Amino acid sequence: MIGFWIAAAGLSAAVAALVLRGAARGLAPAGDDPVLAVHRRQLSEIDELAERGLLAEGELKAARAEAGRRLLAAADQSAVWPREGLGPRRVVVVAAAVAPLLALGLYMVVGAPGAPDQPFERRVAEWRAGDPAMLDPPRIVAILEHVARSEPNNPELYRNLAIARMAGGDAVGAAEALRKAVRLAPQRADLWTALGEAFVTSEAGQVGADARTAFTQALKRDPKNLSARYHLAKGEIADGKLKAGLSGWRAVLADLAVDDPRRPALAAEIDRTAKAGRLVDAAPQQAAAAGEVTPEMIQGMVEGLAQRLAAAPDDPEGWVRLVRAYAVLGDVARRDAALKDASARFKDQPRVLAALRQAADTPPQNLNAPGANGR
Repeated sequence: MIGFWIAAAGLSAAVAALVLRGAARGLAPAGDDPVLAVHRRQLSEIDELAERGLLAEGELKAARAEAGRRLLAAADQSAVWPREGLGPRRVVVVAAAVAPLLALGLYMVVGAPGAPDQPFERRVAEWRAGDPAMLDPPRIVAILEHVARSEPNNPELYRNLAIARMAGGDAVGAAEALRKAVRLAPQRADLWTALGEAFVTSEAGQVGADARTAFTQALKRDPKNLSARYHLAKGEIADGKLKAGLSGWRAVLADLAVDDPRRPALAAEIDRTAKAGRLVDAAPQQAAAAGEVTPEMIQGMVEGLAQRLAAAPDDPEGWVRLVRAYAVLGDVARRDAALKDASARFKDQPRVLAALRQAADTPPQNLNAPGANGR
């Protein structure tokens, strides 16, 4: 170990010397060296002979190449290390050599040089032999990744690996494991559903294209799959298809058992979404004309959505609906203010930013036009 640190010190000093030498060459005065002048003159003479037609093309290339080689060799030999600033350079070289030795001394004082190595494979084996309940997600992930090397065709193993990675906050890694799982068992709806959920988590709750593909594949294999139906309906709502999305959610709610703990949350989400953005996101003029709502009621819904977002702002879909609502109502000032706030909050989510800009471009609608309120 000591020998290693001494070698490291010497290597550091050598590298520092080479770097400083190169820098010194760049800072060297530009005075002309007599030897270099001779070689440059030879190059000029070769060019003159060529212009007078006394050298063939092949001879010219060979002569110039040889003269250039000699010029470069002479220039390299003539480079000197200027003495100006020699003291600071010596300090740098000494410091580069001493630093590894100081690190070694510090390690000898506060470190544990006598401790044996701990190979990763041995630690994984110890974790596998211990109590699984005492392991945190990163250790479980390490164990499952180790097992996967010997069982690369086990889809259930990759599903468990995805669960462990998700528990550790690695949604992207979970999706990667589930991709392998669905390739091994493409007929399993539960794997497709888990893959879609991983995509949603990795995209901050957005039901993107990859998630929709996964949920669609899950429904092909299990038409009653509740999670796939819920998320696809959520995607429709995000696309502005509020009526279809809410219909899908209500169908999911109807299929949940009476004592299912998910019922209250879903019912509340349906009610909140319907009240906050149903008519504004769809067709407020037609809805008002049918006597379903007045412009004042729509304003109240929009204000309710704004208040909810002020209390719980981490809702990108809610911000998209709010920006679109202000745009439909022609409230440019509030539209721009909401767009600014949401863009700052979700600045690292390109899909949300694109949806916000699209919502802001929604043309305004005159809800007070004749016939717009059913009169």
